[in-house]
Amino acid sequence: MDGMEPSRTALMAAAARAAHLLVDRPPHLFEDTVAAALLGDRSDELIAYHRLHGDHIVLAGTRAQVTARARYTETRLAASGSDQYVVLGAGLDTFAYRASLARAVSVFEVDHPGTQQWKKRALSDAGIEPLGRISFVPADFEHDDLGKRLADHGFDSARPALVSWLGVAMYLTRAAIETTVAKLGRLAPGSELIMEYALPPHMRDETGSAYAEFALPAAADHGEPWRSCYTPDELTDLLRAAGFTAVHHISQRAAVPERLWQRADVLKPADLCRLAVARI
Repeated sequence: MDGMEPSRTALMAAAARAAHLLVDRPPHLFEDTVAAALLGDRSDELIAYHRLHGDHIVLAGTRAQVTARARYTETRLAASGSDQYVVLGAGLDTFAYRASLARAVSVFEVDHPGTQQWKKRALSDAGIEPLGRISFVPADFEHDDLGKRLADHGFDSARPALVSWLGVAMYLTRAAIETTVAKLGRLAPGSELIMEYALPPHMRDETGSAYAEFALPAAADHGEPWRSCYTPDELTDLLRAAGFTAVHHISQRAAVPERLWQRADVLKPADLCRLAVARI
């Protein structure tokens, strides 16, 4: 990643959310109406890949992955009643700029300082304003004290929060994941974590394995190799040791209503990554 630009992963995730509304048939898994504008002058180029080659397993798989996890997380946030929402590795997430719920919660976007500077410029250039209270929290998961960073930006550790950690953990070392989980385990009772993680090769289904065969070498070539995979049991043990309880795991298929997978296009769920949902 360039010090002043978002990662390729963040750009591709935003493009996939935007492209979902253009290349996939209704019913849509998720509606991100801001992502295209946020991408600015890169929007046409990035979305064009989906328009021209949208049936490729990596492009279709990415659209399914990013929309299913976003829908699940935002639905869970709405049901939680939490008024603090922490987005770890926020990238080009658009919740704070389009979701009506953003008016009722304080949003803390945690990410690399370079990504945040680029995003702030892109938001300004596109005339996009947050709907409610938002704080940009610069942090490096491998080195920074997450709790202190959040506190320095107004996070109230005495009140519960919902924390999303999507599309990030697979790019981190296990040591960084363990350190971050340990700090999150100190959040107030009632807090909840939704963490996306990668399954090891032997647990992937046929679609997930095919996706990984294409996508993982490409990610590594662009300097973003997958560094960590967990079985559900391994991650459950890690989360419980940190103080989380009621840990359960959500497949991509289960992340959205089953009727939305009854489709006439190429979108289908894959068992490559899952969501761990854990409560303190």
